Amino acid sequence: MAHGILIAAMDFSDVAADEFDDWYDLEHIPERQRVPGFLTLKRWIGAENSRQSVATYDLTSLSVLDSPAYRAIGGENLSPWSKRVTAKCRRLLPRFEGEQILPGDATAPENAGGLLLVAMTPAPQHETEFNAWYDTEHVPALARVPGVLSARRFRANGNPKYVALYHLAAPDVVSGAEWKRAGESTPMPTHIRPLITDRARLVCRAYHRRG
Repeated sequence: MAHGILIAAMDFSDVAADEFDDWYDLEHIPERQRVPGFLTLKRWIGAENSRQSVATYDLTSLSVLDSPAYRAIGGENLSPWSKRVTAKCRRLLPRFEGEQILPGDATAPENAGGLLLVAMTPAPQHETEFNAWYDTEHVPALARVPGVLSARRFRANGNPKYVALYHLAAPDVVSGAEWKRAGESTPMPTHIRPLITDRARLVCRAYHRRG
């Protein structure tokens, strides 16, 4: 069961694509696969911009990121290769370490061909109402759209505070008529929308290493 998530989203336009892929595939992800508590490690590429990258790591809990095994490869202990590559990248959103709040412990499906990431921070005075709308109206409506394989929400201590991840059969699910109808059927309350900050929306396709 996955109770936490780590998300890294970046633009790697200033890094050679083959080096970026080699770094991720041959060093960065294998290092983390050896850390107890990392469950799924998946890479995604922007559906419209192939120099955008998202990596999602399902965790048994956020405490994995404080473990000696992870601290040995993260933070100040990043490898020289990691430091060189990431220094050339631009963050699309701050590193996100979140606790799963909906449905609570679901792991990402293995067969997704696309991903939608939506991040935002509601105003504190509307946070309870925002979450009630998201959990009881918005996510259930979108989760019923054909091609949506899973819908999960995460909460962090930083900004953005909330991230929703929708695993999709293909990226174009979110451009279809049924997705549009579902979204229009459950609009965000008008008094909440103007006070939302830290917005980010990324539509991605599953990454497959070139042969």
